[in-house]
Amino acid sequence: MKRIVSPSVLSADFANLQRDIEMLNQSTCDWIHCDIMDGVFVPNISFGLPVLSAIKRHAKKPLDVHLMIADPGRYVRDFKDAGADMLTVHFEGAIHLHRLLGQIRDAGMSVGLALNPGTSIDLIHDVIDLVDMVLIMSVNPGFGGQQFIENTFSKIIHLAQMRRECNGRFLIEVDGGVNASNTARLYEAGADALVAGNYVFGSKDPLATIAGMKAVDVDRFA
Repeated sequence: MKRIVSPSVLSADFANLQRDIEMLNQSTCDWIHCDIMDGVFVPNISFGLPVLSAIKRHAKKPLDVHLMIADPGRYVRDFKDAGADMLTVHFEGAIHLHRLLGQIRDAGMSVGLALNPGTSIDLIHDVIDLVDMVLIMSVNPGFGGQQFIENTFSKIIHLAQMRRECNGRFLIEVDGGVNASNTARLYEAGADALVAGNYVFGSKDPLATIAGMKAVDVDRFA
């Protein structure tokens, strides 16, 4: 069973970003999650390619880049060049999804596909063999610090069942409202990777918080 932790730098101190990236390097986290928002696909603007390139210069962990932008196909090569190791795009933001997933693969990155809370797992059946990871949003995308949506658990269980039925090898990642109260249940439901922003960077001891997420006691049933 995988227990991948991917802290989101959206909650880092941007005045001390290098310091926070170096802290993640020293931690037991597996990836560094980078949320790219354009103010169009979601009602917020985070950061873009120059900041991602700066993060890459200091990061010793793979960059897990989550695009919440309009027309993501225009920028696939740019994000590869900026340092993305994994590139996740939204089902809801892609007109030609099959082509877009192929673009990401051809650019040499792992392929991720994200689903908003209101999007059914069943809609991705025809492209499930093209992805390395499915990201289930457990909050509505666009802002950090939102309350976790409880229906996420049933979506994870459904997706894990789909994975077993098709002998899939894709990972299941969850993003939004992850904290001490739901970490074990998310792993139990079938999640492999958890994104945590405020829970990590808002804690008194981020290193211990990350280590605790990886060491949580899990009785997996999915």
